[in-house]
Amino acid sequence: MVEGSMTQGAGQEPVVRTATSRDFRVPPYAQVPVQSGHPGNAVPDDELPEDYTPTERDLPVINRDDSLHVHADPGDTSVDGGRGPLYVVGDVHGYLDELLGALAEQGLVDAEGHWAAGTARLWFLGDFTDRGPDGIGVIDLVMRLSAEAAAAGGYCKALMGNHELLLVGAKRFADTPVNSGAGTATFQAAWLLNGGQRSDMERLQDVHLQWMSRLDAVVEEDGHLLMHSDTTAYLDYGSSIEDVNDTVHQILTRNDADECWELFRKLTKRFAFRDDGPEAVQELLSRYGGQRIVHGHSPIPYLLGEVGTEDASDDEGGTGPLVQGPHVYADGLAIAMDGGVTMAGKLLVVRLPLGN
Repeated sequence: MVEGSMTQGAGQEPVVRTATSRDFRVPPYAQVPVQSGHPGNAVPDDELPEDYTPTERDLPVINRDDSLHVHADPGDTSVDGGRGPLYVVGDVHGYLDELLGALAEQGLVDAEGHWAAGTARLWFLGDFTDRGPDGIGVIDLVMRLSAEAAAAGGYCKALMGNHELLLVGAKRFADTPVNSGAGTATFQAAWLLNGGQRSDMERLQDVHLQWMSRLDAVVEEDGHLLMHSDTTAYLDYGSSIEDVNDTVHQILTRNDADECWELFRKLTKRFAFRDDGPEAVQELLSRYGGQRIVHGHSPIPYLLGEVGTEDASDDEGGTGPLVQGPHVYADGLAIAMDGGVTMAGKLLVVRLPLGN
């Protein structure tokens, strides 16, 4: 699934689509083949928000034997140094119910959705909104869990994804033209094209904007370099983790549409660790530290190339997507955490380090 901007030719007006079936245009900088149609969203059974526009699910997924899938065992509630265990969450994209279920399965929240993990440490890898029905509800949950976890001696924190940049840009700059490098574009049009939900925009408040704008882009925890996107573009923003995060925050503070678009554009790139292999991972690790990169952004089925088959029953069970855990690749140096919840995959919440 390619998530990027929408660009138009010079002098053309941006196309705004809210139809059920969206075109899924791939910007040149993504450098991946254009897919026809969007894999779509799994539509929950309960009533959807007004103006929710699910996209058509038409790209079945097949599991790959060479994908290393592991399942986290909560085990003990403490680790060396008295800190609680470390968990990470892949892309959520507005699927609040699925998120609550995945957190509860790991014992991180109780039946009412309140923090239940004591001193555990929880990191979200970004992309809270768009495509799914309740992006603002997801942000509200993460903000609340952050306070509850801190009160219990643990923490719940989050990284900035490209969809946070997209939503902030759509709110701040709306239809202001930006230089996309391939004509003209706007944040508003790109947001709608990439699954923006009008119900989210209507509920978006200043507190949500401030929270998203202050998120870090990169962090290192227990030897894991956590980031949203599987790209080396972070290297353009600083020689240390602190430099990268400071630069990103400064860009958002300056509130320049073109500068924010360029940041969004770069953090929408993907597949660096798949296409360039462990060398790309090592470049980031040598600059920022850590022994392994953990990222979201690129759904595991797309990393594996197992999408677009005509017959969903080609997989052994005939039941559709079979992604059940993270994908370890690039000689074991990279862990992909986007299970493809928007294509009826699995919303992943796992404990680090992974056991083989």
